[in-house]
Amino acid sequence: MSIERVAVPLTAAVVAVFCGTTVAVAQTTVTIPPSSASSPSEAGQRAHTNVQTIAVPAGRPQPGGPPYPGYFFEDPASLACVYDLVEAESPECNPNSYLRNPTGGSKAIAIVDAFDDPDAYEDLQAFSAQFGVAAITPDTFKVVYAPAGGATPGACSGSATKPPTDPTGGWEQEEALDIEYAHSMAPQAKLYLVEAQSDQLGDLLCAVITGSNLVKAAGGGEVGMSWGTPEFPQETIVDPVFTTPGVVYLASIGDSPGVTYPAASPNVVSVGGTSIGRNPITGAFIVESSWQIGGGGPSAFEPRPIYQRGMATVVGNTRGTPDLALDSNPYTGVWVLDNYRPPATCAAQCWYIMGGTSVAVATLTGIVNASNNFASSGSAELLGIYTQPPSAFNNIRIGSCGPYMGYLTITAWDFCTGLGSPSGYLNFKP
Repeated sequence: MSIERVAVPLTAAVVAVFCGTTVAVAQTTVTIPPSSASSPSEAGQRAHTNVQTIAVPAGRPQPGGPPYPGYFFEDPASLACVYDLVEAESPECNPNSYLRNPTGGSKAIAIVDAFDDPDAYEDLQAFSAQFGVAAITPDTFKVVYAPAGGATPGACSGSATKPPTDPTGGWEQEEALDIEYAHSMAPQAKLYLVEAQSDQLGDLLCAVITGSNLVKAAGGGEVGMSWGTPEFPQETIVDPVFTTPGVVYLASIGDSPGVTYPAASPNVVSVGGTSIGRNPITGAFIVESSWQIGGGGPSAFEPRPIYQRGMATVVGNTRGTPDLALDSNPYTGVWVLDNYRPPATCAAQCWYIMGGTSVAVATLTGIVNASNNFASSGSAELLGIYTQPPSAFNNIRIGSCGPYMGYLTITAWDFCTGLGSPSGYLNFKP
């Protein structure tokens, strides 16, 4: 069932019903962790996460479904409903009543992040049980440590020792989000969490190589990267890192106006952000619009790839980003379980509402895996995506983004949402 994206006014804040009481989640409650801070001086040196959080609800969570009922934030089943991955029981896709999860996936997914999340296995296990997603085992989910990076891109050195934890906790939040939603969308795929020694780009590239080799050995699959660094002149030298045969790469374009790397690479599926609008009283799905502060735009250094040659009048001679976009707005965010360094307000389990284009990348990585295409490369995957009929995507017709909100969503590809969000699985022949 395809859900029509219609033009309606959106509210300025999220309103939810909790235990019979109307609760407004004010915009001031969004927290951007230090790990998501970005500086132009760090371009090509350090990567940042793309995650934002809303404060943990008070009280003890309930078992089964959304841990705190009445809120209309997203979960695996509601996202599967909105993106036509399952047969919809209702066009409302209400997170509090919609319980049908995706069941597909095969081969392997590698999620690449920095630092160590000591609670990764337990949190993913508990998250899966909470929402009725297929359970993990030590054979289907593994944490892998990557070696340190060398002086040149992809040159790895040293032993693959356990990385330190991130003292800010931001990368642990990123890791929890990434594995929970990649697994939810493709629960039958083998999932690797590949941990880099630090958030330095050299270390993360070595983790990408480690993850690529694991996915290749499994017969193919995806590498998800929910992080980025500002573009830099030497990035084209790094592009070959994302060309391992049988591996499709996906990366988030960022949570602020502009373009980040590796999402700008022509070998990587660039993923942007949207907002999911719901009726604040009933929770019914209404509209999907752009996420105004999400990234996107023309690359400063990458030439236009062959799969975008039909868009020359829009992108000019450079790589245009993003390619696709999915829910990322923290005010329409997703439930995430992260018990690393819980605040005092947490009960037995520490649940957050998380947004950022990391949500979009984790979700799309699982969707691409469960689509069962297993393209020969990221560029082959992109060629298949760009040759899909318009019906393969939910065209986003509302919103703007970019510097001074100067990019507008249109009925074709645009700098805010690319081709749009997926409408069902991307079942093309690679």
